[in-house]
Amino acid sequence: MRLLLALFSLVFVSACRDEQAGPKPRGNRPPPPGAQPTNVAPSGSARALDSLPGPLNFPSTATWAGGTIKYLGSQVDPKNPQPGQPVTLKHYFRADGPQPQGYQFFVHVVDGNSGQMLGNMDHELQNGAAMLGTWPQGKIIEDVQQIAMPNYPGPMQLLMGFWRGEERLLADLPPTHDGNHRIFGPKLEGPQAPLPEYRAPRAAKPPMLDGKLDDAQWKTAPEVTLTTSFDGKEAKRKTRMRLLYDDTNVYVAFDCDDPDVWGTLRNKDDAIYNQEVVEVFFDADGDGATYNELQVSPHNVNFDASFVARRSDLDAAMKWESGMKTAVDVRGTLDNEGDTDQGWSAEMQIPIANLNKVPKVPPAKGDKWRFNAYRLEHFEHFKQIEGQSFSPLFVGDFHALPRFGWLVFD
Repeated sequence: MRLLLALFSLVFVSACRDEQAGPKPRGNRPPPPGAQPTNVAPSGSARALDSLPGPLNFPSTATWAGGTIKYLGSQVDPKNPQPGQPVTLKHYFRADGPQPQGYQFFVHVVDGNSGQMLGNMDHELQNGAAMLGTWPQGKIIEDVQQIAMPNYPGPMQLLMGFWRGEERLLADLPPTHDGNHRIFGPKLEGPQAPLPEYRAPRAAKPPMLDGKLDDAQWKTAPEVTLTTSFDGKEAKRKTRMRLLYDDTNVYVAFDCDDPDVWGTLRNKDDAIYNQEVVEVFFDADGDGATYNELQVSPHNVNFDASFVARRSDLDAAMKWESGMKTAVDVRGTLDNEGDTDQGWSAEMQIPIANLNKVPKVPPAKGDKWRFNAYRLEHFEHFKQIEGQSFSPLFVGDFHALPRFGWLVFD
């Protein structure tokens, strides 16, 4: 039996980095010629059952290697756990023919809606006693895991399979796997965290773009304070955000508390997402695919990108030009660690017509977009970093589209 007491490891990743966790995706090549399978287990090497212990709450008909290896399903207990509650997962397999050797077991955890990688629960079957290639033919192999239910606001899909080097054991039936030879295991259903809503007023006239946020127009916009992106808790250094719009532009304002305002990048579309930065993402038609990312740094360096799918090709995305105008005001001294700054503020003027798939230009009162707003704050340059967001993500990826909140045009 394999006993695993852990929360999933969900590591924070900044805006444009790839958040993929766990083992690198394996190739889909078949086993090399000459591999010598076996169907005889060494005496006492694995716990094997003659039959299933009872009906499973997640049965399966999935197979690998031309039907040789069968996944019979899993038992999840309790079936609908609360965050932090212990969960027992029992997975059942059977070999009905000669088994490939040298493959290890993996379990990936992905978002049940988007397929985004969240983490992994890789381990050796039966704590190493049931390596594939040693199973007694026709017997059922039971593997047991125990985890603490993560605090993740949505369904978590388990995907499982076998890997060796740079290849995965081929899964047989397309409806039972994800196309990358990861067979669908059970889903863990977490509580659904509500998506926040921001109601943006129409600006009577454009705010003056000077970075200072003392324009009368900003006083008409509700102020919200960003929270930590990973769990929605109070951030250590506050960031306040406001939005406005008119027939031509969306206006976004950020006000950031910061005792050390800095940045080393100076050119448009530099990787400012690795340093101190504020960002806004728009999915105007709410399709969960096409969206825009717009950023500004304390040096008033801009980054903009247009994605046709979640994390689509970055070089192609960066060819888009938003036409955005920005202004920054620093309350202190840029790039001087020897003094104490108060913070910095930024204004963004973003042409609506240039954004991806805007349903209506200009937006009408009551129209809704999906969006999120972020700040990346470095307590220690490139080391101790805090991500903040309007809508908490509960995963280490600013491109977590299902967690985008709502922008309502008032």
